[in-house]
Amino acid sequence: MSIGTAKPSLKEQNGVKHYFIDSHSISEEVTAAKFAEEAHEVLKTLFQLHETVVLTGGSGMFIDALCIGLDNIPTSRKLRDQLSEDVEKDGLSFLLEELKIKDPVFFNQVDKQNPVRVIRAIEAIRLTGLPFSELRKATPQKNYFEVHRFIIEHPREQLYNRINLRVENMMEMGLLEEVKTLLPFKHLNALKTVGYRELFDFLDGKIELETAIELVKQNSRRYAKRQLTWLKRHKNATIVSFDQTEQMLNQILNKLIATENLI
Repeated sequence: MSIGTAKPSLKEQNGVKHYFIDSHSISEEVTAAKFAEEAHEVLKTLFQLHETVVLTGGSGMFIDALCIGLDNIPTSRKLRDQLSEDVEKDGLSFLLEELKIKDPVFFNQVDKQNPVRVIRAIEAIRLTGLPFSELRKATPQKNYFEVHRFIIEHPREQLYNRINLRVENMMEMGLLEEVKTLLPFKHLNALKTVGYRELFDFLDGKIELETAIELVKQNSRRYAKRQLTWLKRHKNATIVSFDQTEQMLNQILNKLIATENLI
């Protein structure tokens, strides 16, 4: 899953040491809790060598799991498997309707194209009778590190144009061929993501290729919008207006230096 995930190039990885790249099999389910557990192991080692570590992404839920912690929300493999079977048979719309009624707050936040997120919410709601958004109000964990959040924000039109161009570049790089090699694994959670599920629908004869590409662009734009909304929930986050890399870096460094001087 190199092209569809926009994996950092070998040149980029040689310039800056990366973690969790080519680290897990697509058949290995990595939950937010599992990610946080493994990431903490890496961080504890890195903080013995460096004062600052950069976390970048990505899934807001995974970031929060690492930086804030997770509530102990009950789970049922049997119920989750049943919900997954129902979605495979009837689609996701009936679960979205249930979520809209039982938890309108999370309904407005969730990626409505992502069955994993929707199923997890319904699973928790049915097990507890409580809104998933309430269950997820984690009590911040006591950390051995301090978190400074920076959100790079493009003008909306520029962001969407960049996303559209990125999708076109991915197609030129061979995304369709990559998806073809993954067809036997399309049932796995790792493959139920933007850029893969749309092209699976094309390969299954459900839609035309041009339609699939436009859906990848559209769903990527929607995902980017939800990412910003999620990240901006943190009132102490610093918004960095998109500019030349050097200018953005200086803004981030100046903020960190100013914070250090206040301590």
